Amino acid sequence: MGRRLAGVCVLLLMSLPACGQGGRQPGAELGAVGDVREGFTVGLLLPGEGPDRPLFTRALASLCPRCHVQYANAAGDRARQGRQIGRMLADGVRVLVLGAVDPGTVAPWVARAKLSGAKVVAYDRLANGPVDAYVATDPARVGREQALALLGAMKVAGPVLLLNGPATDPYAATVKRALHAVLDGRVKIGWERDLTRPDEAVREVAAAVAAIGGATKVGGVCCASDAVAEAVAAEMARAGMAGVPLIGHGGRPAALGRVRDGTQTATVRTDVAAQASAAARLAVEVAAGRTVYGTAVVSNGTTVSIPAVLLPPALITKATANEAPAPGTARGQNARPH
Repeated sequence: MGRRLAGVCVLLLMSLPACGQGGRQPGAELGAVGDVREGFTVGLLLPGEGPDRPLFTRALASLCPRCHVQYANAAGDRARQGRQIGRMLADGVRVLVLGAVDPGTVAPWVARAKLSGAKVVAYDRLANGPVDAYVATDPARVGREQALALLGAMKVAGPVLLLNGPATDPYAATVKRALHAVLDGRVKIGWERDLTRPDEAVREVAAAVAAIGGATKVGGVCCASDAVAEAVAAEMARAGMAGVPLIGHGGRPAALGRVRDGTQTATVRTDVAAQASAAARLAVEVAAGRTVYGTAVVSNGTTVSIPAVLLPPALITKATANEAPAPGTARGQNARPH
């Protein structure tokens, strides 16, 4: 009797789902929110329009043919982006690739996504909050390339102008530190400001020129993005600063045009295709519950040990501008200066 009862108990236990699987598909990893075999939806949230979307969509399709991309463009509006995140979560999207309009203020939305069981990959800018992974062009290398390009192009030993990204942006802060690591002790920083919008650059250049004592005394200008450099180039032309070195970041088509015609000295290019491809890979890995491996581990101030894929930038000068293979990036194509 006891043996028969024990046998019934064993059969009942064998018929139950394995403890902790919670109905997961056979072979699925613990913590998975999507199955590559069946496909799932990835929410791609970008701060502005650019080539990132089609590049990401193609890369994701090659890794997960049955996956679908739900896209949202915030047009530089952080409140709008918050609503877009909320809408995607309500639609049941459980993997978000987030290019934050404002990395500092998006943290509550990232936290809400995590509470909903979603995975978040920070894209291009390191969003605050409990993100699962991060992909961007290496900001330390961006800053170093910009600084070296500025030093190499300077014709006079005058003070330089540094127009950085927002002080609250971890990416911009890293670029800024890298700039100073190269420039400090080698040139005088005559004017430095952390900008929140590209259009602030016009006012800052005019104020800097007045404070330094004239346009002819400026040794060079380094900008957080090509959007800022565009505004600066126009002001430099108005102020009679032709020939003063001007360095940007992004590799936008308009910037490449300025580099070719000599109104911008150089830009540090983001490889958008490589960045989008890496983001697609990370999205699939976090969805499947796999351990994510990157090229570095970073902290965003609220979360430590975030696996990150940091890609190398490329310096584009007049000599190489015609060889630059990719269009610009979403970086700098909206209200954010970086």
